[in-house]
Amino acid sequence: MSPRRYSVEQTRGVFVVDWPLFGELSRALALKVARDYAPDVVVGIATAGVVPGATIAAILDVEFASITVSRRYQSETVRETPAVFGEVPPVVRDRHVLLVDEVCDSGDTMRLARAAIVNAGATEVRTAAAFSTGVFQPDYHALATESMIVLPWDREVLLDGELVTNPLYAEALRGS
Repeated sequence: MSPRRYSVEQTRGVFVVDWPLFGELSRALALKVARDYAPDVVVGIATAGVVPGATIAAILDVEFASITVSRRYQSETVRETPAVFGEVPPVVRDRHVLLVDEVCDSGDTMRLARAAIVNAGATEVRTAAAFSTGVFQPDYHALATESMIVLPWDREVLLDGELVTNPLYAEALRGS
């Protein structure tokens, strides 16, 4: 999935997540799930949902797989509908699945991935996101906020051999 394009005007502040906080949020999310649901497999939505998904799967001590859902942007304000690329992991058939993404806003990506996993024969699919930022409410989330989320693995990118602030977030981070 392409990174979401943000501007400071579209959000209420910037929430920069560091690695220790990410670890604690993943732990809290895994505990919320464990109190209510016993998934057989965790499926992370690639790319950014793989990190929290794999972490949660490790904490819950269950299998992990990923599904690739991508959204291409036509412009800063017009986005296309997400699409599933490749096959749904066969491990979901006849299993209880926890579908994980890093951020859930409109729910378009989550609904599409969930439908694909249900169509592949999963017994039950519940959804989880590290951050719930919009109108769609996943079954589980670690934190709800209207702020723009900058994740530790996405804050910097390698350009010309050097780590630099991700250009997608540079303006917002300067203003925070």
